[in-house]
Amino acid sequence: MKLLIVPTDFSPVADNALKYAMDMALAMNTNIMLVNVYQLPISYSEVPLVTISLDELRKISENKLAELKENILKITNHKIKVYTESRLGDVSEEVKSLVRTLQPFGVVMGTRGVSGAGRFFLGSNSLSVIEKVGVPVFIIPPGAKFKTLKRIGLATDLRDVVDNTPVGAIREIVHFFNADLHVLNVDFERRHFTPYTPEESLKLETLLMGLNPIYDFIEKKDVEEGIIEFAERKDFDLIITFPKKHSFLERVFESSTTRELIHHTHIPLMCVHPIKETVRA
Repeated sequence: MKLLIVPTDFSPVADNALKYAMDMALAMNTNIMLVNVYQLPISYSEVPLVTISLDELRKISENKLAELKENILKITNHKIKVYTESRLGDVSEEVKSLVRTLQPFGVVMGTRGVSGAGRFFLGSNSLSVIEKVGVPVFIIPPGAKFKTLKRIGLATDLRDVVDNTPVGAIREIVHFFNADLHVLNVDFERRHFTPYTPEESLKLETLLMGLNPIYDFIEKKDVEEGIIEFAERKDFDLIITFPKKHSFLERVFESSTTRELIHHTHIPLMCVHPIKETVRA
C-alpha cells in the first residue's frame, strides 16, 4: 500500500495541505502518515529559560495528531488508514528519516505558515525538505483543492535532461491518472537556445517515450511567470519541476512578482530532487 507523509504544524495552511492529501489518498487508495515535529521553545532573555517541558510539548503534539486522525477517519469513513508520528527535532531531518525508512509515494506540505512554529512552511524550509528526500514533494498553495489530475505540466529548461529528469516519478503520476502531459519550456527571442538544445529535446523525447507529451514553447522574459500564467490559462492540475540548485523554487518563493502569482494560483507543484535514471529500451 502506498503512503503519503503529511507534515503539519496545525496551522490553516497545513490543514489545507492535509485536506488535499486526504482527497489525493482517497483517489489513489493510499494511506496517510501525519507528522508533527516540535522544538523546545526558549525565551530570549539575558538568560535563556525553557518555557515548557518536553513532556508537555510531546503530549500537546500527540493529542492534536490524535484529533486530526479521528477527523480524517470520520470524513473518509475509514476508507484509508491514518498513522501519526510526533517527533522532537528539525522538520526536514525528521521527514528525511521517515522517507528513508518508509519509502512513501510522496510528501505533501503547504507553502506558507504562521510565525513561530509555522516557519516550517516558508519557502526555505520547503526547499530543504525537497533537497533531502528522493521522493516527490507536493507543494500545496493556500486554497488549492485536489481534483483528478487531467493535465500535468512538466517545466524544463532543456539542459542536461538525462541527469535531471525524474522519469520514474513522472511516469508513475501520469500513468496513474491517465493524464495529458505538457512539456513546458520558456524562452524569449531564443536567448536560451544553444547548439545543444535540439539534442536535449530529442533526449527528453526518448525519456518520455510512451507518455505522448505535448510540447509547449512559451515566449516570455520571466520563466516562472511564463510557466504559471500558461498553466493557469490552460487549467493545469499540477506542475512538475525538478529544480537544479532550486533556482525555480527559490524565485517562486522569493521574487515579489512571482510571490504574488503563487499567492493567487491554485496549482500545486510536484518537486523532485534530480536523480539520474537509466532509460530502458
